[in-house]
Amino acid sequence: MPTVVMTHGAFCGGWSFEAFREPFEAAGWQVLTPDLPGHSGGPGGGRVAGLSMSDYAKAVERVCVELPEPPVLLGHSMGGLVAQMAARRVRPRALVLLAPSAPWGVSGSSIEEAVTALGVSVADPFWSGSVQPDRSIMRMASLDRTPRERRDAILDRLVPESGRAVREVLNWWLDPFMTTSIGAGPLACPALAIVGERDVVHPVATVRQTAGRIGAALQVMPGMSHWLIGEKGWEDVAALVLEWLASDAAAAA
Repeated sequence: MPTVVMTHGAFCGGWSFEAFREPFEAAGWQVLTPDLPGHSGGPGGGRVAGLSMSDYAKAVERVCVELPEPPVLLGHSMGGLVAQMAARRVRPRALVLLAPSAPWGVSGSSIEEAVTALGVSVADPFWSGSVQPDRSIMRMASLDRTPRERRDAILDRLVPESGRAVREVLNWWLDPFMTTSIGAGPLACPALAIVGERDVVHPVATVRQTAGRIGAALQVMPGMSHWLIGEKGWEDVAALVLEWLASDAAAAA
């Protein structure tokens, strides 16, 4: 049975794929949706302060090496960057990025991205604590096309995020260790990046740069925003990924 490891975004957990995983399981895939370190409700949950993006990538690597065959790595938002970082080490069967955060060296392409990065750097210049989820920003930017009842349920399940990890993503030019660097040249696996036409968190122009950096195909979803795994039209995103895995990715592997 082929396996896909789905990696969630900032402030979330594996629960964010509860609906998105169903078409994959119906198609015969084994789906794993691990919580990144500090993001679960169990022991260790909420202990995100000081964690790095490298800690998240290593956690995904550990999941992959325990599998009998290389899995497909799929990541949403910040989880898309975690998946890119892990892919350099585990050589997955394929890589799917949904509205992914950009790696080290890829500059933002919108005013919204610049303002967010500036606000993060001013809020905690020492990168030492945790960041609380901002429900208003989530409503307006990430969940703007998600049905209200589903949106409220998502907001109620958000958890704090590592300030260090957030800054390594949004303020990569301040990170002398180049933590989120994925190296030069295309990845050694088929890759697909999908972005919503209306996404202001990671706009089309930024995701296009990311796709070009790793040699990924790019697909823009008309009318969609950032929450590709649950907003209106998410079924089309899942169907597109499954079709690509069955054809393009299989042919390139």
